[in-house]
Amino acid sequence: MAEKRKHDSEDEPVDDNSDDDVIGPLPSEAAKPKKARFLPFERVYLDNLPCAEAYEKSYMHRDIVTHVIVTKTEFVITASCDGHLKFWKKTEDGIEFVKHFRTHLGNVQDVATNSTGLFLCSVSNDKSLKVFDVVNFDLINMMKLPYVPGRCEWVYGPGDAIAAVAVSDADTGKIYVYDGKGDEKPLHAIESLHKAPLSALRYNAKMETVVSVDKKGILEYWTGQRADFKFPKCVRFESKLDTDLYEFVKAKSYPTGLCFSPDGLQFATISTDRKVRVFRFLTGKLTLVLDETLQQLSELQQMQQQLPDMEFGRRMAGDRDLEKSEAFHYCNLTYDDTGHFLVYATLLGIKIVNLRTTAFRKNRFYLFSRREPDEGKTEERDVFNERPSKEDILSATESSAQQRLFPTAIIHTSMGDIHLQLFTKECPRTAENFCVHAKEGYYNGHIFHRVIKGFMVQTGDPTGTGTGGESIWGGNFEDEFHPTLKHDSRTR
Repeated sequence: MAEKRKHDSEDEPVDDNSDDDVIGPLPSEAAKPKKARFLPFERVYLDNLPCAEAYEKSYMHRDIVTHVIVTKTEFVITASCDGHLKFWKKTEDGIEFVKHFRTHLGNVQDVATNSTGLFLCSVSNDKSLKVFDVVNFDLINMMKLPYVPGRCEWVYGPGDAIAAVAVSDADTGKIYVYDGKGDEKPLHAIESLHKAPLSALRYNAKMETVVSVDKKGILEYWTGQRADFKFPKCVRFESKLDTDLYEFVKAKSYPTGLCFSPDGLQFATISTDRKVRVFRFLTGKLTLVLDETLQQLSELQQMQQQLPDMEFGRRMAGDRDLEKSEAFHYCNLTYDDTGHFLVYATLLGIKIVNLRTTAFRKNRFYLFSRREPDEGKTEERDVFNERPSKEDILSATESSAQQRLFPTAIIHTSMGDIHLQLFTKECPRTAENFCVHAKEGYYNGHIFHRVIKGFMVQTGDPTGTGTGGESIWGGNFEDEFHPTLKHDSRTR
């Protein structure tokens, strides 16, 4: 039988310090507060990154820009969906055009530069691979492939004898390795590593290891020719079950972009579920997840306004269109030169900052710097380095026949006249739309459907609701922004 506890008698001394009356474990000591982590010289690093609110300049391709990469030899290479490549050289004030290649008959599937920035390869759905000497901006090799290529990457280090380039099959999970300076016969074929087409293929030059990911979310490590394309020995795990590398399978997504930190100890991905993930390379452990989903951004906008509601709605609609497009698979990200900052584009803007980017359905790429666009050189900001299309020529011919832009206007109302100044240089399409409509009598009889005392009035909608009407071109046209024109106060 269990022995009952005896009641303490009055004669027994009472120990106030006794722990017998305490039920359960003693509370542990309060944890020592962690020291706040900070990055030494953070301000110095940030001062070397772009910080301007708007891009400084933009340059054109004939068609939609799909790829932008920068080499260690300070060349910028841009590619468009019509198979054309352009080489640009970085300068102190921006970039200079170097050479234009009509590289492929089909679209550019992928482009890649080697770890030293001396060579560039491009693949296309016309079943071709082209190799370029970057410094001499010259085409040095061409290969005809028996399959449609998907991804390409240089998979050799500075000490390797053969400049090996890996190319994936766009329809299967097979990967073929070629001599970038040799013929079309593959050096090696990796046929059983992936069961689905690859979505990302990148080489970690510091660790001499390739990371490949397929569209089922399976991520693999493998080495180059020097280690016979086997699993690397430098990592600290033997089975992926000991890592977080199955994260994409769990999330039912796959990366569209993958990049390594300059020291090779981390890699980051951006995926189809709009989440940015950061992994430790040697352990395969997930260290950070950044949620950039549209739902999360909408909740953030509701809690604290990040953008004006109209602008936020416009960007949200654009991003929804992007998700439905093949261009969604061009989303990428990069580290800065220090490896301390991760840079990628979001609906709200660029985090942290990016030196180069391209836009959805645009035939331009944009340069960001620490300089704001020159106020007196607005016309030089968007460089017209391509011949205009037939539509542009026709539009220019029509506009030259009669004056379509006027610097001032007068609105005659039942309460008196309103004198307007039109910003024809800063917002030419908006001003043209207003002037042509006004000359044609489009605004006659309209009401002021919105009046905010001391701030603004709105008119121009034939329905009187603020949601109707159309432009002179029969549809919507892009919003125009200028750093000198804002709506945050009166008279601006």
